Amino acid sequence: MQYSLGIDAGGTYTDAVILRDSDSRILDSSKALTTYPDLMTGIRNAIDKLNPDYIKKVKLVSVSTTLSTNTILERTGYPVGLILIGPCTVPEDLPAEYIAMVSGGHDSNGEELEPLDINAIEQFALSQKKKVSAFAVSSYFSTRNPEHEIQAKKIIIKLTGHPVVCGHELSQELGAGERAATAILNAQLIPITYQFIHSVVSELKKRELDAKVFMLKCDGSVIDMKGAKLRPIETIFSGPAASLVGAAYLSGHDTCAVIDVGGTSTDVAIIKEGEPELCEKGAVVGTWQTRVKAIKMETSATGGDSHVWFKKTIHMGPRRVMPLCIAAVKYSNFKEKLEKNPVPLRTMLNEYIQPTVFFVKTEQVPINPNESENKLLDVLGDEPLSIQEILKKLKRFPSPATLDSLIQKRAIQSIGFTPTDALHVLGDYTEWDTEASLIGANKLARFTHLDARKFCSHVKHEVARNMVYSLMSFILEGRGKDGIKKMLEGKLPVQYKLDIPIVLLGGPVKAYYYEIKSMIDAEIVIPEYANVGNAVGALMSKGIKRVEILIRPESMENPDRNFLVFFPAGRKKFEDYRVAMEYAHKIGKDLVMESLKNFGLPDDAIKVESSIEYLTPPDWKHIPMETKLTLVGVCAPEYPPEEEN
Repeated sequence: MQYSLGIDAGGTYTDAVILRDSDSRILDSSKALTTYPDLMTGIRNAIDKLNPDYIKKVKLVSVSTTLSTNTILERTGYPVGLILIGPCTVPEDLPAEYIAMVSGGHDSNGEELEPLDINAIEQFALSQKKKVSAFAVSSYFSTRNPEHEIQAKKIIIKLTGHPVVCGHELSQELGAGERAATAILNAQLIPITYQFIHSVVSELKKRELDAKVFMLKCDGSVIDMKGAKLRPIETIFSGPAASLVGAAYLSGHDTCAVIDVGGTSTDVAIIKEGEPELCEKGAVVGTWQTRVKAIKMETSATGGDSHVWFKKTIHMGPRRVMPLCIAAVKYSNFKEKLEKNPVPLRTMLNEYIQPTVFFVKTEQVPINPNESENKLLDVLGDEPLSIQEILKKLKRFPSPATLDSLIQKRAIQSIGFTPTDALHVLGDYTEWDTEASLIGANKLARFTHLDARKFCSHVKHEVARNMVYSLMSFILEGRGKDGIKKMLEGKLPVQYKLDIPIVLLGGPVKAYYYEIKSMIDAEIVIPEYANVGNAVGALMSKGIKRVEILIRPESMENPDRNFLVFFPAGRKKFEDYRVAMEYAHKIGKDLVMESLKNFGLPDDAIKVESSIEYLTPPDWKHIPMETKLTLVGVCAPEYPPEEEN
């Protein structure tokens, strides 16, 4: 008998599940607080809570993590040198400080525009060798001919030994700027991801586990460790991808809407007949458009740990804080400090000046802190301080900009009242210290005309309404968000009806069942193990490889002979269209099979399907102006299950 281990390192909690391979039955599950900056501590804590007899027999581990997404959003990636080849336009706000533009590149047929400037590449590589940890290379029309990118990569590796990421390796979509941003972000993540993977593998070795390890990608598939080290950008948004796959499996509905309530955010998406819809243009991470294929979803900055604060009205988020109920368990004298913390005047209130807000220093060392940041870090320690205590030590209030910066860099952690605290007061979720939540609710309710329970009921209702609003906005994309808001606020005498079930995932989602049911006419499903749905999704995902091949006439003046086949590794010319098509099918299938064999399955366990799109303008009487062949290979990452004894 052998087992599989699924792990999801989310923004607040790290979840783990054990699944028996023979019948895909979940045997054990656990939750632990996610730890920063070292995620491995939280992962280790979650594994330690599982049955050790099952752990000994684990043969496969699949992990989803917020590591890549958070690194990009917080701009804490490693420094990268970028080389743009050919007549590329440098996009604004590229996430690279060191950039060189050199001659070279190709045209839309893959013909060389100019020779590659090898000397310029060598000089840039040597000059930046000690300043960067990796290089990114993006060439004009490299999707039509990647030879200049490949040549530059060989030169840089020989001179520096640093990792090099090429745009054509990550995407076959046009757009040198977007490919450049994707390559830069990927290069920034390589050292961080390598360290994370090394930690996971080392942990398994310590436990004497001989298991294959995979990471979840943002399109709902998984990638082996070799691929994850080279293409960590593909693991962004793996949490929402895991929730979609996990929801479909746990609920038994291969077509459903999913609302995943996390600590930091709420994600909504839809899966149809077992297949998630992908973003056509690629995932947007922060301000950067990438060419990474990701599941289409809607994310709102409201989660279980969203900061609830008061200024004229009740505000929720967008910042995530440590709930009062958790802080009271983590810090021995916190509850007493919370009780004694003075209530500020209404005129002084802002996001940081609240009777329930505290700050504590983390173990994260910020990159290039300024003078104001260093002074605040010197004041803060291992025990939470209120803004009034900081004022006494600094002799002034810290600026919001300084607090924002240090929180973003994860150098300090803010503590405050959250929807999780509201659920504790209402008795819907009592995992932590309920008394601390009640103290906070009483302090904030003083600014309203509500008592503590009604205040918490209001917070709970707003969270549920945000869930439904996010789902409806996602489904009715571009069809009037104002109308949706009015309907949810009861200003329109109508109710939204959904013909597919809504699956809820997340720790305390049961608390929101009746609130959601009152706003939307739909079947609401809360499956068993909904609290660890993402970890289940990490295990249920499949190995998927997509390859796109393009066939075009070499010349539009004579479009019925001489064809160019463009594929990820290069291009090839053929006189006959039929021969070009046969080659496209063969090279595409070979690339798919080569990639999926890394999952350790035989050829007959891999299924490859193909689809063809033709571009034929009206009155066009020739062979298609463009033929796009897409090959998709699918395999399950697990080993063939053992027979039951």
